[in-house]
Amino acid sequence: MSRSIVPEAISRQPWQMIIPLCGLVGLGAAVLYSAAGGSLQPYALSHVVRFCVFLVMAMVIARMSRNLFRMAAYPIYGAILILLVLVELIGAVGGGSQRWLNLGFMSLQPSELMKPAIVLVLARFYETLPHAMTASWRGLVPAGVLIGVPALFVLIQPDLGTATAVCFGGVVTMFLAGLPLWWFLGAGGAMMVIAPIAFFTLLHDYQRNRVLVFMDPEGDPLGTGYHITQSKIAIGSGGIFGKGFGNGTQSHLQYLPEPHTDFVFATMSEEWGLMGGLFVLFVFTVVIGWGMGVARRAPDRFSSLLAAGMTATMFFYVMINLMMVMGLAPVVGIPLPFMSHGGTSMLTNMICLGTIMAVNRWNQGRGSLG
Repeated sequence: MSRSIVPEAISRQPWQMIIPLCGLVGLGAAVLYSAAGGSLQPYALSHVVRFCVFLVMAMVIARMSRNLFRMAAYPIYGAILILLVLVELIGAVGGGSQRWLNLGFMSLQPSELMKPAIVLVLARFYETLPHAMTASWRGLVPAGVLIGVPALFVLIQPDLGTATAVCFGGVVTMFLAGLPLWWFLGAGGAMMVIAPIAFFTLLHDYQRNRVLVFMDPEGDPLGTGYHITQSKIAIGSGGIFGKGFGNGTQSHLQYLPEPHTDFVFATMSEEWGLMGGLFVLFVFTVVIGWGMGVARRAPDRFSSLLAAGMTATMFFYVMINLMMVMGLAPVVGIPLPFMSHGGTSMLTNMICLGTIMAVNRWNQGRGSLG
């Protein structure tokens, strides 16, 4: 009877993933409300509104056909690459970096959009590449160029964190496409040799300081180690059940930097404690596990690479942000999906989610090509 009452477009949505995700967004809104001193403005209300708008967008993306994704792959990649060039020419400068395009009604960060775009274009590339050529230079060099060009533009901005995220999504897609394992092991060994040289010659001073601070944050707790030190204090002081909603001191007394963006997990942990942190981890486990399940059930190589790459991109956001706020990784300015305040970050993650939802619909055998 429920089938006759509930429209099919609604009933076929992956509610087992969407409902926990809505709970996570609700928790994020509560944290942002508290971070603003008990006010819906300027963070909490816009956070919820953006999620609702982008969720509808994700459901629209999920209705798109496989052929449309295939045809759009290279044009989308090219368009975002042009936007990255425009950032260098006319981009807005903020915080010492040139990363944004001012569109009037919002500031767009094209480098964020390149994260799902690189997965899409590589999935399309490897679909058209014969399996026998995957383990040859034809499977490596063109893909390396597709990843390297936008990553270079992002590094120029400079934005090491986003450039790393673009490379991560691309490399995961290459690995899943079937490139030989020893290539990745060899690249990893080469990176271990190159990294010390790049640290002293290519990184900016503030980027080197972030790495040094990560290794010894207590060495300068009131200077370069301030961010990580205050974040760990906030997380640890929450205990098991937290200090209570609206009772956080690190964020309210402005000890904790960026309590509404990069360090929103620390803000949440202080007020909601270990139980809040476990809820966050649970929801991300549900979302990422669902995404990988969709990839495993995908009907073809393109769909499988697309879903797995998009899931890996979201996982990178979560992994790096949580490691960063707990002092397990250098501070690189990557927000926490669905909790941090930020329009472009929310847009990027919802594009990833909508794409996985599209593959999930293809798995169900409805409208795969239409």
